[in-house]
Amino acid sequence: MYDVIVVGARVAGSSTAMLLARKGLRVLLVDRATFPSDTLSTHQVQLPGVVRLARWGLLERVIASGAPPARRVRFDPGPLVLEGSFAAFDGIDALYSPRRTVLDTILIDAAREAGAEVREGFVVDELVLEDGRVAGIRGAEKGGATVTESARVVVGADGKRSMVARAVGAPTYRELPVLSMGFYTYWEGVDLAGGEMYARPRRMVGAWPTNDGLVMTYVAWPVEEFAAFRADVERNFLETLDAAGDLGERVRAGRRAERFRGSPDLPNVFRVPHGPGWVLAGDAGLTMDPVTGQGIGHAFRDAELIADALAAGLGGSRPLDEALEEYRRARDEETVPMYEFTTEIASFRPPAVEQQVLLEAIADRPSEVSRFFGVLTGSVPMREYFSSRNVFRLIGLRGMAKVMKGRRRARSAA
Repeated sequence: MYDVIVVGARVAGSSTAMLLARKGLRVLLVDRATFPSDTLSTHQVQLPGVVRLARWGLLERVIASGAPPARRVRFDPGPLVLEGSFAAFDGIDALYSPRRTVLDTILIDAAREAGAEVREGFVVDELVLEDGRVAGIRGAEKGGATVTESARVVVGADGKRSMVARAVGAPTYRELPVLSMGFYTYWEGVDLAGGEMYARPRRMVGAWPTNDGLVMTYVAWPVEEFAAFRADVERNFLETLDAAGDLGERVRAGRRAERFRGSPDLPNVFRVPHGPGWVLAGDAGLTMDPVTGQGIGHAFRDAELIADALAAGLGGSRPLDEALEEYRRARDEETVPMYEFTTEIASFRPPAVEQQVLLEAIADRPSEVSRFFGVLTGSVPMREYFSSRNVFRLIGLRGMAKVMKGRRRARSAA
């Protein structure tokens, strides 16, 4: 019997398995894919995620893969532009956007090195239940005989359409409808000094450097325009980039290196992440629109919280259910502000007058621009930054007068 079986070996699953194995637990990690393997992804490892990679001893491997650091950022919501750098967070001042063929392989190799047993190409058909608890899995390697494996806990790290979550009937909450659709591709020969983000009416654009000298560009449209976008993907993609400063011109001077990838399947939902014999990690337990690029960092955070909870609960130092409920509380407390911020952006509503005044107030203040970028990457607490006290400190009396005037205009227009 294993202490823990982890279903899904991408960023949430491999990280969880690695950390559990490092704590001395007997771990089985399975995935239907074989690695290296690609998957739809935002690519961004935000600053808190990079800090975790460094803590785990894996950041040097990411750097050695050729994934370049993005220290400079351009944020262009129109008509003003914010340019600057990230303030260092626990010694880290850059985010990375590695290809998933690279990052996932680094993590699964690290899980093996830590002592986890890894089975690639293994399809889980069902969970095993005993006395109302999940007690293992039943499945097979592709083309092989069906086997049953037992464990004290099964972790579902199998993505937003998690089989584990579905099998246990994990309740959902804070659920919102799909808001956006997103597509991305890679380019070679594109001049890019760091990360770039653009907000335009009913459009969002991101551009980030990745492995092999390539640039990844991402565009988001409202989900109700998916059919229109699909009618001519390349033309619509390029026209969206053309609206993002000179990014379209720079991209057209290069060459598209790969096909377009994308999806309208971008849910926004929290799931109860634990129950009798089961735990959910990463997108299996909480997924939100990728427009803010938080998924990989959240998966790493979940891995640490789950590993600590299971080590304590299975080791007997505290009740397992209590330890896992602490994981849920910590996950939700950290994520809710970013979830609300993300879904607001993904709704494509015009920015509130308060946001416009705030950005105007900090545009020529480099230290405040860096703090704002810290909010976007998750290294500066969002509630703290957007508190009334901090906003007033930034915009002052003159800014408050602009806000009040803007609100009166909005009420008159309504």
